[in-house]
Amino acid sequence: MNSNFNLSFTRFCAPLCLIIILISSCEAQKLPVKELSIEREGRLIATVKAEIAESQEEKSKGLMHRKNLPEGEGMLFVYEHDQIMSFWMLNTIIPLSIAFISYDGKIIDIKDMYPNNKNSVTSSRSVRYALEVPQGWFTNVGVKTGDLVIIK
Repeated sequence: MNSNFNLSFTRFCAPLCLIIILISSCEAQKLPVKELSIEREGRLIATVKAEIAESQEEKSKGLMHRKNLPEGEGMLFVYEHDQIMSFWMLNTIIPLSIAFISYDGKIIDIKDMYPNNKNSVTSSRSVRYALEVPQGWFTNVGVKTGDLVIIK
C-alpha cells in the first residue's frame, strides 16, 4: 500500500469513528429514572422504572432509536396541563404499549403501538401523563384502566 492511501484513510476514518462513537453514546444516554407504583384499591399491582421526559426535546425524542426496552422499564411523559394526547412511532423500533393517565394518576386508556407506525394513537380524553412500556407489559402484570399510577 502506498503512504498516500494510508494518510487519506486515516484522515477519513478517524473523524468518522469519532462521530459514530458520539452518536452511539448519545443514543444510550437515559433520562432520570423514577420507580412508579401502580395500585388498585390500595393494593400494589406492579412497579415500573420509568425514565422521566419533561422537556419538549425529551418528549419529542421519546424512545426513538432504542434497540430494546427491558420488561419493567418505560418512559413517563409529563405535561403541565391536561390535554388530548397523540403519540406515533416514527423511528421507534420497539413495540410498545401506552397508558394515558389523568392528573390524579388514574389510567384512562391503554393502547398498543407498533414499530415505525406513523398512525397516531390518541387518548380518549384530556390527560396529564403518558407511560410507554414494552408491548403487552400492562396485560402481563395485570394493570388495567382505572388503576392508579403513583406519580410523586
